[in-house]
Parts: sequence; structure tokens; C-alpha cells
Amino acid sequence: MLKWGIIGTGAIARAFAGELTRTDSGSVAAVGSRSLETAQAFGAGRPHGSYEALVSDPEVDAVYVATPHPFHHANARLALEAGKPVLVEKAFTINAAEARDLVALARRQRLFLMEAMWTRFLPHMAEIRRVLEAGELGEVVTVLADHGQWFALDPEFRLFAPELGGGALLDLGVYPVSFASMVLGTPDRVVTLSTPAFTGVDGQTSILLGYPSGAQSVINCTSSAVSPTKAAIVGTDARIEIGERWYGQTGFTLHPRGGEPRPYDAGVPSGLRFEADEVARCLSEGLLESPLMPLDETVAIMETMDAVLSASRQAAGTTPTPPPRRD
Repeated sequence: MLKWGIIGTGAIARAFAGELTRTDSGSVAAVGSRSLETAQAFGAGRPHGSYEALVSDPEVDAVYVATPHPFHHANARLALEAGKPVLVEKAFTINAAEARDLVALARRQRLFLMEAMWTRFLPHMAEIRRVLEAGELGEVVTVLADHGQWFALDPEFRLFAPELGGGALLDLGVYPVSFASMVLGTPDRVVTLSTPAFTGVDGQTSILLGYPSGAQSVINCTSSAVSPTKAAIVGTDARIEIGERWYGQTGFTLHPRGGEPRPYDAGVPSGLRFEADEVARCLSEGLLESPLMPLDETVAIMETMDAVLSASRQAAGTTPTPPPRRD
């Protein structure tokens, strides 16, 4: 059983702790917050009133960073410098430069590091990768994916707060961008159209990614409406259609160019425990990164996100607010 230390006490930290109770690969050993009272109220693990105390806890085998985006870099660095393997919530960092710094540090320290893109580790994604590797789709020409959610217009809510790394792209768009990366790799062309939210962060962004093969990805994310949240991988011989909430544990259907559709049942819904299982597996095998979410790919994804954000800000005529640092 891997003994986890969790940095942060928000909704995603609680979800991760809850999912650990559904697996036999790990458990919550400790939780760290900037106040002892908040850590005590978390209700799982030994409470620590500082992140420094959490990463110094000798009973903690690995650290899960579950704070808002702008603090991932400093929090993950703290854990790595303390000699702990780290799982960092997506989006991995606020930009590619921070991502490169964390990857370089982990490699110097010879410590495990992984982005917590939980979708990568779900059963239906494992089957999709198998289908792709078997060449059942032929040549992939198009990837389609959207992720839109509705949120009340609260300027203090993290999705709208510039100081918390707000914006649809870092919180919602990272899912389809990562999905496209899994299927087609790193794009060589990025075209975007973005509309700012009422606080100036990106509210809706449409992205067209081009690849050396000639394939394209068409992506949309928005924080102002619930979109279909469906995805498709279109090949010359067949296509995969993934149903609503494609990024969660759901089924998909393979549609051959000729022949009957073939459904895949994903089974009982569950989520974050699969990424926790992957960390435990990698550590047990002595791996320093996951082959399902390689560090170089995480950096490449952040570089794509940088390009999208830069284009959207230029189009909107806005200057990004530098995130606060909590070193």
C-alpha cells in the first residue's frame, strides 16, 4: 500500500482521497494545508499545518499536489526537493517553462513525476490505444473533442479568477488537448479563436491543431455552457465515437467503414483511482515516469497550451496577470 500525502484540501483532493478507499494500491497517510484547522477538517490522514511539514513526513511515500494551477510548480518542487515522488494535478503547471523546470529537477533527483491526467488511465482509453496500435482505424485524419461546463459568474471562483490561473483552457481545454496529443502527438500548427470571460480570462476557446501527417484536431472548451462533451477519432478505415463525458469512464463505439458498429462497455464508473494505481505500479517497477503519460509529452502539451493562450490573448488584446508565487 502506497502511503499518500496530499497537498491541498479542495474538491479534487477530497475526490482523490475518496477514490483511494476503492483501491488496494494506496491510502491517505497525511494531508497538508496552510492552516492546521483546515487540514484537520479534511477528515483523512494525519493533518499538517504547512506543506513543508507534509513533505517532511517520513510516513509519506508519495505526494499528490491538488492546489490551484499557479501553485503546482512551487508545491511539486517542494516535494521533489524533499525526495518524494510526485503526482501533480492537471494542468501540470501554469506554463511550459515551469513544466520543464519540474521535469529537469525530477530527472536530476531520479524521482518519479507524473501529471494527474486521470483520463489517460481509464479502461476505455486503454482499449482505444489498443485499437490505434493495431491499426484498426487506418490512417487517422481527424480528432474531435469538446469540453464545456456551466459555472456561475463568481469573480472569486478559481475558473474566473486570474490570480488562481483561471480560464477555460487550463481547467477544461487541457482534456481535449491531451487527448489529441495521445492520438496524434505534437502539432506543428496552432490556430485559435477565443472569447474572454467577464474577468478577462479565456471564457471560450476553439482550437485547430495541425500535424505533419496532414491530420487535424478540432477542439472547443467553454466555461459558460454545458457542451455535448463528446469525442471522435476519425480514420480512413474506421472511426471511434466516444459518448457524453468522453473524458470520464464511459463507453465508445467503433464504426468500421464497412460492417457493423462494435460497442465497448467501460463498466462501472470510477475515475481517479486508476491514476493512483498507475503511480503505485510505476514505483513498484522502479520507473521514474509513466509510459502512459510521459514527461516529455506533458511538457509538449504545456507548450501547445502556451501557444493557444498567447494567440487568444493577442486576439483579445489582453495582458495576462502574473500568477502569485508561494515559494
